[in-house]
Amino acid sequence: MSKKYPIISVVGSSGAGTSTVKATFDQIFRREGVKAVSIEGDAFHRFNRADMKAELERRYAAGDATFSHFSYEANALEDLERVFREYGETGKGRTRRYVHDANESAKYGVEPGHFTDWAPFEEDTDLLFYEGLHGCVTNDQVNIAAHADLKIGVVPVINLEWIQKIHRDRAQRGYTTEAVTDVILRRMHAYVHCIVPQFSQTDINFQRVPVVDTSNPFITRWIPTPDESLIVIRFRNPRGIDFPYLTSMIHGSWMSRANSIVIPGNKQDLAMQLILTPLIERLVREGRRARA
Repeated sequence: MSKKYPIISVVGSSGAGTSTVKATFDQIFRREGVKAVSIEGDAFHRFNRADMKAELERRYAAGDATFSHFSYEANALEDLERVFREYGETGKGRTRRYVHDANESAKYGVEPGHFTDWAPFEEDTDLLFYEGLHGCVTNDQVNIAAHADLKIGVVPVINLEWIQKIHRDRAQRGYTTEAVTDVILRRMHAYVHCIVPQFSQTDINFQRVPVVDTSNPFITRWIPTPDESLIVIRFRNPRGIDFPYLTSMIHGSWMSRANSIVIPGNKQDLAMQLILTPLIERLVREGRRARA
């Protein structure tokens, strides 16, 4: 953690909806005049697309059918921790981008499945914002969670997460349902052992729960809408959270536990604005004061 240069880490698996949450953070940053530098978890994959395919084939031939992008060893987590540490100490660092498709290729001038060159952060930023798979990892090799000042988990119930991934990968990446299903199955071991433990490290979890039937996510035609969902918001430390204010401001919300509030799914953006804005303001204010 760093008073001068705070770090916000948003963690969620593929299809969880972290990109939507990032849009809310970007809106808060613009409105509050916060200069943030953003990095993506995909930038810290250890392999490009071709090398990852070769590594998958090598491991499968050796009897390992569980290796995936969720796995610790498929990612340069030591580099990610180094970036977090360096930014917290100096406000400096570097990142790159993983180019997923033709649209990104046209934007960054790099073939899909490859990385851009590493580039330094902008100068004089207020905070670092991370969004990806491994922003709260704590294991025998790294302790990334220790460097983040505000840790957010985005955790749909797993059937909904699968539905969102299947629909996204078919629509945006041209995959078949069968191909996405194979990926889900291969990732399950690492999901349980590498992704899920991070949600015990997060300060706030936003878990979307559909209120329609998602019992067979592999044949579901539509993603449940926000109006067909509830959001469970869990605070690791509820001290200082004004729950009466939140329930009065968010129509249809209620407390389900002493550290949890349930809201209608279409109120997620409002809830995030109400909850996160003062937390971000405090981090930025204290950072600017410490740097001064």
